[in-house]
Amino acid sequence: MKLTDSGTLIRLAYQGLLDMKIDADDILFRAGFDKSKLYEINLRTPFSAQPLFWNSAIEVSGDPAIGLHLGESMPIYKGQILEYLILSSSNFEEGLRRVLKYQRLISDALHASFIKNPEPHLVSHFSDYTNATSHLAEAMVVALIRSLRSVTNGEFVATKVIFNHEPNADETEYERIFRCPVEFKAKSFKLSFDKKVLSYKSIYAEPELLELHLKTADKSIELLTKNDFINQIRSTMAGLLEGNRITLEKVAASNNMTSRQLRYQLRLVGKTFKEILDDLKHELATRLLIKTNESINEIIYLTGFSEPSTFYRAFDRWEKMTPIAYRKKNKSNLV
Repeated sequence: MKLTDSGTLIRLAYQGLLDMKIDADDILFRAGFDKSKLYEINLRTPFSAQPLFWNSAIEVSGDPAIGLHLGESMPIYKGQILEYLILSSSNFEEGLRRVLKYQRLISDALHASFIKNPEPHLVSHFSDYTNATSHLAEAMVVALIRSLRSVTNGEFVATKVIFNHEPNADETEYERIFRCPVEFKAKSFKLSFDKKVLSYKSIYAEPELLELHLKTADKSIELLTKNDFINQIRSTMAGLLEGNRITLEKVAASNNMTSRQLRYQLRLVGKTFKEILDDLKHELATRLLIKTNESINEIIYLTGFSEPSTFYRAFDRWEKMTPIAYRKKNKSNLV
């Protein structure tokens, strides 16, 4: 499964960079992110892009502890379903346990657990250590503590933070931000906090809305699961697309399914084989036209069309113009 993060994270980071007077647009550009997609509904970004984003942020800002400081400047994670789950619970402990069941809404790669005794603390790890960076970890921990303070009206207090990486700044800077002892180079991450907060109940709590919020969270998880399957099939189809070698039977076999099973599963997620293939060809054709100098005939072959006339009709349906006109219109983007 391709690991992704909630689009909310990149939006919060973008706003935090702007508040720090750092060129956020340049960072997104260097990281290969299309700014026009920043506020897309249900946006998910690839976790594999994390190192490029943070390296770009360091280069543009000149700050070797950019994650630590960005976490301090990002808007607090508010107005999201996870916040509502805490507010709708009978107390903070119940809300925290409930939120951890839906942590995939934040990131596929992050896995956190709550341990109550002998002292309440959170432990976490990334399922993809290759693309997890110390800057991401620091930004998320700072942002998490700020969010939990906000949702508990200041009652959440961190008592110790333990990272499994080396510090990116002087240790006094960490203590200034976290307001508690901070340790490094441990085997695993740990965030300890005052146990008094476990019984905290928000004055804004609306337990009568709990079922509604749980249904919303369940629907969001269901959507992610559907997208996982669609992306899995798209990935298989992309590998078979060149030279018009793609068939329903081959895609099904590559995913250890029969053709009937594949059709049925696609119907469950509201897609057809033809729709996914058409979308894949559209995406590939426009990318080749904009980012390469391949001939139109070569693009016709690479996108799996058997006849030029079929390709031209499809392109007119997609973009309401010819491939040549589309390439000319986007000439400034050619590499």
